[in-house]
Amino acid sequence: MIIRQLQDTSADAAAVEAVSRAAFRDLAGRDDGPPPDPAQLVRELARAVHAIRHDQPGCWVAEQDGEAVGVALSMRREGLWLLSLFAVLPSAQGQGVGRLLLEQAAGHGRGCLRGMLCASSSPAAARRYRRAGFTLHPAMKLTGTVDRDGLLDPGDIPVHPGNPTHRHLLDSVDRRVRGAAHGVDHDFMLAHYDELLIADTLAGSGYCYRTGGAVKLLAATSKRIATRLLREALARTPDGAEVVIDYLTAEQEWAVDVGLEVGLSLSTEGYLAVRGMRPPAPYIPNPAFL
Repeated sequence: MIIRQLQDTSADAAAVEAVSRAAFRDLAGRDDGPPPDPAQLVRELARAVHAIRHDQPGCWVAEQDGEAVGVALSMRREGLWLLSLFAVLPSAQGQGVGRLLLEQAAGHGRGCLRGMLCASSSPAAARRYRRAGFTLHPAMKLTGTVDRDGLLDPGDIPVHPGNPTHRHLLDSVDRRVRGAAHGVDHDFMLAHYDELLIADTLAGSGYCYRTGGAVKLLAATSKRIATRLLREALARTPDGAEVVIDYLTAEQEWAVDVGLEVGLSLSTEGYLAVRGMRPPAPYIPNPAFL
């Protein structure tokens, strides 16, 4: 078994995508599944490249007989350490691969007082993160199609499309809500997600990224602004699109209420794990960039 730092090559990016897809397919209990759609594949490969280029010391791969069997991508943003991806193939589990990868990735966060990650419901993962000092907050997931009758009231807070000129506002909201700006991660999200929505008023500010029916990230300085942004994002989903809003902790009841109002179904899914901080609120995390 070899544990090495990932390199900025197409082969290493492809290895990250392949391992994560296979590992999470197994976690979902599927022996096989449809291939990812081309847009998703491009996005996942670009995500791996982005992580390696900006946080190479936190990006590691485990190889056995020349084949990748586990990966870990981590990043640090202004004193906040984030685990972006952690996956080990079933064939390599129980051999200490996960522990070694996590140790290497965690080294990238040395000196960071705070940490955050999205964890699956796997008992082994929960045990590993708890031993690493993370507090596990059970998370919920909203899925389904939007009942547009629940969106008849548009609200009185103006929401408009965002663009790269709003970077200062985005980072300002990030620092206010989660204690650290996303910085270069906004470059990725602006390039690879369908739309950025902005709300900026005298009473506060917020933003939301969406792609198809998925809410990719939402941060706001008040629940009122967060609610308005989420309702607008749902109103812009294509008719009949499957909506996914996940990793909602109890602090995000405002989002749960919006989802239930428009006919989405609520279930439990994994954990939002934090160390040295409370779950950001009002906030919907992005598992890749948190």
